[in-house]
Amino acid sequence: MELKDRIKQKADELYRRYGIKSVTMDEIATQLGVSKKTIYQSFKDKNELVDAVIAEMLEYNKLCCRESRDEADNAVHEVYLGMASLQEMLDNMNPSILFDIERGHPQTFKRFIEFKYNFLYEIMKKNVERGKKEELYRPDLNAELISKVRIETIMMAFNEEIFPRHQYSLVYIQQQLIEYFLFAMATAKGYKLITKYQKEFAEKKQLQK
Repeated sequence: MELKDRIKQKADELYRRYGIKSVTMDEIATQLGVSKKTIYQSFKDKNELVDAVIAEMLEYNKLCCRESRDEADNAVHEVYLGMASLQEMLDNMNPSILFDIERGHPQTFKRFIEFKYNFLYEIMKKNVERGKKEELYRPDLNAELISKVRIETIMMAFNEEIFPRHQYSLVYIQQQLIEYFLFAMATAKGYKLITKYQKEFAEKKQLQK
């Protein structure tokens, strides 16, 4: 693995664990066993490193969303496949990451906002439309409105004032909120599928422990 990739990998690991604000370039260099000067030969400053790490994180998220959409048997299945990928990404992630970006890295936050209101919104909107066509979601749902609310609810999970980290894990919060929306959107046909996938998801989580 090239040094630049090793730096990004270590930074990603530390950011997820401790948040972005509290991790210095010195600490990343120490963890890698290189000098800080070596880090700066690959990244001119912390802003550039943070942007590179978050850009890769978002691209991976896009890949997971597309795979869930393409592999799913139906709209509800798509959500549960996405939830499994989300669990992998959110395990041991420090909730402060989003707020650290917003406060200290405006260009990276702009990248995130674009991802949120373009890619993520479209993925969710198409899922709602798919569910309506498959008669799994209620026909009266406004796909645009529901998708916007779902996005904001996802972001809410990162707010430690609302959901203290010592009380709730990000994975647990997201699962609760996603299933809240699914049951609210479901037809009788959709309800049966949700309970089916809910049981399967719980069994897989139990096996992973």
